[in-house]
Amino acid sequence: MTFADTVARARAANRALLSEVESKAALAAAGVRVTATELARSREEVAALAEAMGFPVALKVVSADVPHKSDVGGVRLGLAGRADVLAAHDAIMAAVGAARPDAVVEGVAVQEMAAPGVEVIVGVTADPQFGPVMMFGLGGIMVEVMGDVAFRLAPLGAGDARDMIDEIRGRPALDGARGRPPADLDALADVLERVSAFAAAHPEVRELDLNPVIASPDGAVAADARIVLAEG
Repeated sequence: MTFADTVARARAANRALLSEVESKAALAAAGVRVTATELARSREEVAALAEAMGFPVALKVVSADVPHKSDVGGVRLGLAGRADVLAAHDAIMAAVGAARPDAVVEGVAVQEMAAPGVEVIVGVTADPQFGPVMMFGLGGIMVEVMGDVAFRLAPLGAGDARDMIDEIRGRPALDGARGRPPADLDALADVLERVSAFAAAHPEVRELDLNPVIASPDGAVAADARIVLAEG
């Protein structure tokens, strides 16, 4: 399915928020490395997909009515076996049902767990005057409290991605702070460049968030993705 097909299907359903499964598929097609993610529509399918993918896995609720999955108990991580997966599925459905009884749940996303690394955020916001604006920063408190982020207009020019990475105050964390190995900065820059190109090519995208992207010596992989469409 092309991104145009995904957009058309979302608009036909009168929704602007693409699911994590849809968002990752679109970005993967654009060359962005994402964690493998499949949609399960039943309890039995959740277990089957998890076993086929290989443990450990994560489960996340898929619902256009639940944009912030963690806030309603819709995420379970590091599930090591079939029994854990089934219990996590039941817990997610119960928690979401209690917090958002009006939500229409499409299913549960089964996702491979990313290797450990530094969590960073890559985002895009469509500015009415300037077009898509790229954002990069470290995850967690550095963004939420300190506002430690860098911005550039998309599409990024030569060297812009590395400049964004070098610009943030938390940059030393990517060099292997506290004995950790350094992250692959070329791979991280590649994510920024590919997201930039995707945003510039798709003006129908109002917002795009990869949060977190896990940056490690083995590369950079988006563990979560969110795309919001502009009004059509």
